[in-house]
Amino acid sequence: MRAFHWSDFIWDPATFPDPEGMLSRLHDRGLKVCVWINPYIAQRSYLFKEGMELGYLVKNEDGSVWQWDMWQAGMALVDFTNPEATRWYQDKLRTLLGQGVDSFKTDFGERIPTTVRWHDGSNPQRMHNYYSQLYNEVVFDLLSKELGQGQAVLFARSATAGGQKMPVHWGGDCESTFAAMSESLRGGLSLASSGFGFWSHDIGGFEGTPDPDIFKRWIAFGLLSSHSRLHGSNSYRVPWLVDDESSAVLKHFTEQKMRLMPYLLASAEEAYTAGTPMMRPMFLEFPQDPGCAGLDRQYMLGSDLLVAPVMDPSGSVQFYLPEGIWTHLETGEQLSGPGWHTKNFSVFQSATYVRQGAVLPLGTVSDRPEYDWSREVEFVAFEPTEGQLSVVSIPVKGGGSAIFDVTVSNSGRQVTAVER
Repeated sequence: MRAFHWSDFIWDPATFPDPEGMLSRLHDRGLKVCVWINPYIAQRSYLFKEGMELGYLVKNEDGSVWQWDMWQAGMALVDFTNPEATRWYQDKLRTLLGQGVDSFKTDFGERIPTTVRWHDGSNPQRMHNYYSQLYNEVVFDLLSKELGQGQAVLFARSATAGGQKMPVHWGGDCESTFAAMSESLRGGLSLASSGFGFWSHDIGGFEGTPDPDIFKRWIAFGLLSSHSRLHGSNSYRVPWLVDDESSAVLKHFTEQKMRLMPYLLASAEEAYTAGTPMMRPMFLEFPQDPGCAGLDRQYMLGSDLLVAPVMDPSGSVQFYLPEGIWTHLETGEQLSGPGWHTKNFSVFQSATYVRQGAVLPLGTVSDRPEYDWSREVEFVAFEPTEGQLSVVSIPVKGGGSAIFDVTVSNSGRQVTAVER
């Protein structure tokens, strides 16, 4: 959108002279496009006059349109308690979907005024938190209607109780520091504990410019999250602008995530069906282990992968392992729990350990996320018991899952998978 025209949903012609052509070319490359929106209407936007005349903007107690100058001059706010205003807003987004947009990043939705009058008479104090729910529902419902059930996804920042029904979310505008990296993880674990199945963060931090050490360590953390994004405020987060090594680090962890797709999708399916978050606090997976109660610098990614992000330029990380033998995902190094461990990792490694007895479905494809996850896959057992039988479920395109009975024998060296 053009400067001072938030949010009119019109492409800036100076930057995007041919938006339909651009979207078509991106689709031809197998890419999907998510565009940024927010619920504010700047006074300079043509939608301000339209919304004001139709009565679709939040009003002051005296009946005038509520405005403020945060971000852009004269910003008003769409009143989603008005069904007609909701349809009006959705119609603007529907035009973008018709051009080829696939999803929306529903930014903002917080900083809602408490001295206003809502169309349906809602309590302004309660609407301060609940507005984000209405905002995301408006967008998510439109995506579900236009794209089909199960195809809707948005990228939301603000939420309240119930927001987990409209994934996915990220943690907002953190600083580009190791301290902010740990704060982001702590906040994400809190969100997961509140029932949100999918959360992530801006790789490298949003505010400021990360130094190479922070950026490369954050790459590992970001790619070992439910969804991943390079994003920043004061600088582009493309790795080749950081240092020569960053591109190779990003390639390494991106390829690792592509291979993890069958496992990650199974964890996502569990989040959808059972409500268990993909990135979960340690105490959620190990409720009987008192050592896990206060851990806020590590997490379980699904039920079998333990991740402890490196948050120190030296490469040192201290982490806790619950009972059992834990195997490093890439090196095969084994450590025992329960207990604390301190290790050093290069920027091409992370503290990622696999639970004893786990059978991971790992893709044989590493250059893209969309492939035949239940066919282009191998099953790898980690410290299994002799004759162990595991049931592994892998989602398939178009819905449903492929169920495999996996038998492990010969001290884990022979793994046989039979689809039911």
